[in-house]
Amino acid sequence: MAAALTLFLLFGPPRLVEHSESPEFCATCHVHDSHYESFSHWGAHRRGRCVDCHLPNDTAANHFFWKGVDGAKDLALFHSGLFSERLRLTEHGRHVLQANCIRCHETTVAHIDPDRPCWECHRRAGHKGAALAKIQ
Repeated sequence: MAAALTLFLLFGPPRLVEHSESPEFCATCHVHDSHYESFSHWGAHRRGRCVDCHLPNDTAANHFFWKGVDGAKDLALFHSGLFSERLRLTEHGRHVLQANCIRCHETTVAHIDPDRPCWECHRRAGHKGAALAKIQ
């Protein structure tokens, strides 16, 4: 089964992996509607992709491993009805997000405390902060 899935992903429909990493794909789950709206219209990172922040980007293997784990978890929770309308980052998600902030803004953050979450000071960089900035 795993081999068949791997072959399908490698040789399946063109751009399947590319599409599955697009913000539009992430927005197909209705629980992400408000996040997608704030991200795509007002966010400081609106030209990026959800996976740029929310998946590990240190190696391709780690990226696709966690894409599979997170995707399977989201799919199971969504279709079982066990998901929460109020999305919260897991501890792993917080670690990934912090690592990606530092990775993308490496030269800017060279002299800060890397253990302090970036979003504590940069509230408008996230989904809710972007929407609030639009309102103000």
